[in-house]
Amino acid sequence: MTDLELTVHAAQEAGKLLKANFYNTKSVDEATHHDIKLALDKESQDLIEGILLGARPGDAFYGEEGISGDQSASRQWIVDPIDGTVNYFYGIPHFCVSIALRVDDDIVLGVILDPISGETWTVEKGGQPLLNGNPVSCSDREKLEDSIVFIGCGKDEEALKVGLQRFKMASVRARKMRMMGSAALGMAYVATGRLDAYVESRISLWDIAAGKLLVEAGGGSVKLVPTDKEDVWAITATNGKIPIQEVL
Repeated sequence: MTDLELTVHAAQEAGKLLKANFYNTKSVDEATHHDIKLALDKESQDLIEGILLGARPGDAFYGEEGISGDQSASRQWIVDPIDGTVNYFYGIPHFCVSIALRVDDDIVLGVILDPISGETWTVEKGGQPLLNGNPVSCSDREKLEDSIVFIGCGKDEEALKVGLQRFKMASVRARKMRMMGSAALGMAYVATGRLDAYVESRISLWDIAAGKLLVEAGGGSVKLVPTDKEDVWAITATNGKIPIQEVL
């Protein structure tokens, strides 16, 4: 089984678990003002980890719910077992499983699966992004006035403040604004031409690793700026054409 086939299999198995429990009462492990951690976050990650490291035992595993495997290995799986946990908890069908493979410093493979819609995005470095096996690409829109922009607001006070300011500024120019609750799906949508940009001031690597490769392979642009926290970034992902910097 190739790395891509293995990744799709792991995502699909986690997706089945999440879809089967979507309408059930969920057990909350941790709740803060702006976030929720579910028992299913850990269960989904454990399932993915077992599949990936079971087939590639020498690899490293870096997930939102913890790390495992050989952390000195050159190959590292980067996993968000539920991106959009709050949406999932509230019964909003906009969440996904995101898995990327990093070799040394390069993301070489990405898979994003939406368990409810059944949409699966796949990409390998140097190849074209695919949605359910069909080629996709970023939009060709060049004017901010024609675009749909997804602004994320993060969870801490400063990130919320910056996100809301950006949302207000972009609202004056863009055709429509969205706050969708899943960074990975937002980037998959940019790669597919459904959205034209996604901007957030604080986002974790596991949220965006697969999406970054998708957007860039689809002809878009992704700018990451490090923050004061390891593997947390400020991100600007666009179709590569709209002047999003005008509202940042």
